[in-house]
Amino acid sequence: MEKKDLDKIPSKEIYKTLSKEEQEAVLALDSMKEFKKGTLLLKEGSYHTQSFFVVRGCVRQFQLKNGVDITSEFYTEDQSVFLDDSDDKPTPSKFSLECIEDCTLSVVSIDVVKDMYKRFPRFEKMCRVQTVEELAVFQDKFSRYISSSPEERYVHLVNTRPDLLDRVPQYHLASYLGMKPESLSRIRKRLSSKL
Repeated sequence: MEKKDLDKIPSKEIYKTLSKEEQEAVLALDSMKEFKKGTLLLKEGSYHTQSFFVVRGCVRQFQLKNGVDITSEFYTEDQSVFLDDSDDKPTPSKFSLECIEDCTLSVVSIDVVKDMYKRFPRFEKMCRVQTVEELAVFQDKFSRYISSSPEERYVHLVNTRPDLLDRVPQYHLASYLGMKPESLSRIRKRLSSKL
């Protein structure tokens, strides 16, 4: 495998640890797809059959509660879109996924992923370890969210994911931070000279 081929693989640093056979199997998936801004990748209540990895762009995870659109996550470059595919019995998705920018995604059928796990146990272990690490990040995020004020959430976002401030519409950011857009505007104005 040439270096230029390896550069096509999402999270190429992680995949460098795979054997040549495992790397070639990942490359053979030929999974890169382009999606236009506004594309709905998954609709709440439908069954997900694909796994996504963001190569370029931003994907928003959201759900509707009593008619209100609530954003729960943004996935950007080098992030796997977290879908629970651990159970063999499919369940309807509790959220929707939308491209909020033009995106390049690695898209692989969950059945293909499960087949890869059977063929390459080390690949499965690596993916499971990565999933556990991502889950720990989500748990930390949730804990921080419920114990902080809206202003503290905004400051944390500025410090940890400043790229979202220019990439994501303010109303989606406000929803993600658990506030109304006008409240976010006031907080941004108040803190603009401090940050």
